[in-house]
Amino acid sequence: MSEAVPVLEPGCVADCPGCKFRALNAGESDARKQDWLLNRLAPWADRVGALRASPIRWGYRERATLRAEWAGDSWKLGLRVTSREDPKGTVIAIPECPVHSPRIRALMELLSRSLPGPERLPLVFVSVSGSLLTLVVKAREAELDLAALGFGEAGATGLAKLGVTGVFVNFSPAAGQRVFSSRGWRQLWGEPRGRLELGALGAFEYGPDSFQQLIPSLFLRAMEEARAFLAPAPTDAVIDLCSGLGVSLRLWKQSGARTLGVELGGEAAGLAERNAGAGSCLRGRCSERLPQLDQWLQEREGAGRVLLFANPPRLGLEPEVRRWIAERARPARLAYLSCSAGTLSRDLSDLEKAGYAVRRITPYDFFPQTHHVETLALLEH
Repeated sequence: MSEAVPVLEPGCVADCPGCKFRALNAGESDARKQDWLLNRLAPWADRVGALRASPIRWGYRERATLRAEWAGDSWKLGLRVTSREDPKGTVIAIPECPVHSPRIRALMELLSRSLPGPERLPLVFVSVSGSLLTLVVKAREAELDLAALGFGEAGATGLAKLGVTGVFVNFSPAAGQRVFSSRGWRQLWGEPRGRLELGALGAFEYGPDSFQQLIPSLFLRAMEEARAFLAPAPTDAVIDLCSGLGVSLRLWKQSGARTLGVELGGEAAGLAERNAGAGSCLRGRCSERLPQLDQWLQEREGAGRVLLFANPPRLGLEPEVRRWIAERARPARLAYLSCSAGTLSRDLSDLEKAGYAVRRITPYDFFPQTHHVETLALLEH
């Protein structure tokens, strides 16, 4: 009996390695994610709620980073596929990828046919963050004639029509597994920052390397659930770990609570300060900023509760940070937004041993049609 051929959304390329759940309908995808979470978070399965999803399943990505490979007369923009026979791999072009927004698809099509070839532009990645476009090149700045790229006013007109407000080059001589070089940024045209509107929270500035949730309305639902659980009051102190652009920082500040965040990324930490106010965010690894957090807590000792919100990368909370939470910060309540059920399980186990009870875990489908799922865990001492 022949195996059924998966039905793909129009625009999907069969060889593309992305979006593992692209052939599933919404119900099938939700069930797979729910079952996987119940398995990975088995000790707390009775507290895992139903997956919260958006009706938007396709065309939701306003942020994309694609590999670039010259095809003789144009650029292929897509994902790299490797094999044992071809360890260097080749780029699978995805010009009509259905998870990309129509604007992103039109922008990639324009770039693929209008950018000069590798002898003038050694392109490795194309990255779009909202309205900001970055070309990542395998070169030092002195090796590239930027004037030859055609990004004067005339060349930028077509980009502006597609909602691009700023164009950057990132010079990354070692470009490969990593996308950006931290010191290789140069702006070619337009505005240095984009602007993201998040409903009642207002507008937020972001940069070309800024992480943004792909479905803002669903992200705001998760943040509102965290706010309702923490219930910060003006007498409380809220510690915000991995603060990103400062969205959560502003949310706690709106409640009147004293708030201090920590963010590793230099661009993000600076933007958190702009978006949430000066003095809102420390730059560095969370483990490196524990002395400053201790001092900050000591200055308000005897006031209201200590509360904590964490939104770490896939590696989860650092061991030193987990010990600090349990032994020194001792927040009354903790909200933890995780993109990795594996590291979340490890961290919840450690926090339970330190006297925290997991009250509720809510899954959020921030990445429809992919296997990724995020979870919001709510804990109380």
